[in-house]
Amino acid sequence: MSQPELGDFTIDQIEESTPPKLRPVAVVDIGSNSVRLVVYDGLRRTSAPIFNEKVLAGLGRGVATKGELSKEGARRALAALRRFKAINALLDVGEVYAFATAAVREAANGAAFLKKAVAALDEPISVLSGQEEAHYAACGVIAGIPEADGVVGDLGGGSLELVRVKEGKIKKGMTLPLGPLRLHDLSGGEFTRAADLIEEALAEAPVLKKLESRSFYAVGGAWRNLARIHMEQTGYPLRVIQQYTIPRHEALLLTERVARMAPEEIAAVRGVSESRATFLPLASLVLNRILANSGARNIVFSLFGVREGVLFSRLPKEVRRADPLLSACWDFARRYARNPRHALDLCRWTDQICSEEGMTCTRRWTRLRYAAAMLSDIGWRAHPDYRGSRAFTIVSQANFTGIDHYSRAFLALVTLFRYEGPGYTPPAEIAALVDDKAIRRARILAALFRLAYRLSAAVPNVLPRIPLRLEKKKLVLDLTSCNGDLEGEAVEKRLQLLARLLERKGVIV
Repeated sequence: MSQPELGDFTIDQIEESTPPKLRPVAVVDIGSNSVRLVVYDGLRRTSAPIFNEKVLAGLGRGVATKGELSKEGARRALAALRRFKAINALLDVGEVYAFATAAVREAANGAAFLKKAVAALDEPISVLSGQEEAHYAACGVIAGIPEADGVVGDLGGGSLELVRVKEGKIKKGMTLPLGPLRLHDLSGGEFTRAADLIEEALAEAPVLKKLESRSFYAVGGAWRNLARIHMEQTGYPLRVIQQYTIPRHEALLLTERVARMAPEEIAAVRGVSESRATFLPLASLVLNRILANSGARNIVFSLFGVREGVLFSRLPKEVRRADPLLSACWDFARRYARNPRHALDLCRWTDQICSEEGMTCTRRWTRLRYAAAMLSDIGWRAHPDYRGSRAFTIVSQANFTGIDHYSRAFLALVTLFRYEGPGYTPPAEIAALVDDKAIRRARILAALFRLAYRLSAAVPNVLPRIPLRLEKKKLVLDLTSCNGDLEGEAVEKRLQLLARLLERKGVIV
């Protein structure tokens, strides 16, 4: 069977790829409210953060009313940059990508601060325009959600960037003076005045018309806290912000409620810091007005924004087009599986029962099947009694991108059933994130993996010699190429279990 293309990441390309030799890279983000350093393990499609630190310096406090950066904010920001320089040296960072945003570009003393910042960090620092901010925010969202279709909104302390994205393409963006720090300064903390300022600014944003029946991709620390509050209030089982989605009507109720909450109420929510709680009502009000002034069907939260977009934009085009989920799962296989090439054998071997009678293999389900195959051996080092729960936890909580919560729950269930058996009762809270179709498919796929590992003992080049095919009402396992030496009770048992799930009779040739 021919290999379907998944982005630009086919199984053949995975097999030909070699583990990259990486040196850490760093991104320094000097924002209106926070100064942050994130060090990644290398410049690649699925870069993983190995160090992350922020200082809520409040650099932009007062810029809107006084026109200058906060003296105390500048002092704290420069101290943070000196520390970041030392951290980069400790981690042997190669490239450092440093940039400043709204506060520095708008303040009268921004150039003077920038000169001191360059000396403190000992690296060049770019000052991004509003359109550049919007572009990189969109790059970040596309890096994590390649199929994004809607409008990206990146809310910083001093500004809001809006940009249309569709099919990996980024339109011209715009910037609005709607950062919570700026709104607080201009409104004096008065709710009605802040609401008027937001309405005035959004009236100048025609991009919101592009939101009709599409998604609004929310980027920024303040809005991520709204996702945490919603998770807490609804008892959501996965504390994973990436691609957490709230339908329009729920989002309107949430944002209206949070906009009128006191900061101390907000700070009581798990995962929300006191410093963020101060400005979260204004951030919530901005999002509420965006929804009210557009036809957005939902909010999709993105952990990836300007920082990740800066890195993503520096990758070669062919790397940017690679599938982020399969790239990450292949990294897992290379690090944790007994032999990662067996996982690739498993991808191809499972193609054999893809049909209307076996497993429907649309592009989406093929992609998830390949991802599950690459994750199928990550628990082998654990104690046998804990392999299932350990692997389930790893997959359900992994720092994957390019995957919604439905698909994440599906992969976690496949991994759980692969170790515990297809008949295992899954955790109700995770099963509630999928439907009966996904649970049945997860059981079939797990049974298929269990048969494959019993046959091959995780050794590469064994499965390609063992055909598995559907014939009328039978599931036929052909062991003629190995003279039947691999036949045994354990193989028979697992074949029959898989056959029952497919509503067939298992036959060994």
